[in-house]
Amino acid sequence: MQTRDSRTNLPDNQPASRQLEFPSRTASVHRVTGETNVQVSLNLDGQGSCIAKTGIPFLDHMLHQISSHGLIDLDVQATGDIEIDDHHTNEDVGITLGQALTKALGDRKGIVRFGHFVAPLDEALVQVSLDFSGRPHLSYGLQIPTERVGTYDTQLVREFFVAVVNHAQMTLHIRQLDGINSHHIIEATFKAFARAMRMAVEIDPRRAQTIPSSKGVL
Repeated sequence: MQTRDSRTNLPDNQPASRQLEFPSRTASVHRVTGETNVQVSLNLDGQGSCIAKTGIPFLDHMLHQISSHGLIDLDVQATGDIEIDDHHTNEDVGITLGQALTKALGDRKGIVRFGHFVAPLDEALVQVSLDFSGRPHLSYGLQIPTERVGTYDTQLVREFFVAVVNHAQMTLHIRQLDGINSHHIIEATFKAFARAMRMAVEIDPRRAQTIPSSKGVL
């Protein structure tokens, strides 16, 4: 009985030249406005290496969660009018990250498409489900008890995900199942998002050359 390589769905004895090959899934996007200057580079098939310098320490910490738990190599460099507040920089980092995800995914051929994860962090428990559907939608269910974590305005968590969703063209549902500590709730959210996204952007060897939609397009 002939066995098959689960990574490619080709027989084990196929020569290397016959194995499926995929282009590098990397992207770099530079966004400049009158308020911010943001550069995002990423590799969807990375090892979780991260450089994040946004001028917003808590956002940098959350970007490290996306990179580490999503196994995405990520380099984010941003300057903005944080002397006013963090809103513009926070939002534009989300926009640019979403644009980079869209660019790296291309036509989304071969991806699993759907992802979900439930992440605990001490008393906090957050569920994330997402779909790289091509249809932006955010359902946001966090109840963060404090207005700030350090100097970071906790309202900006939702604004960050709105920006990512709209520009990555994904459907994203976030549900808080438990939690009373604001830092724990937010960090569990970013970790769950990272793991769900890692699942969704993986190549499905059973449909590696097709777009994962009955319509044939995402």
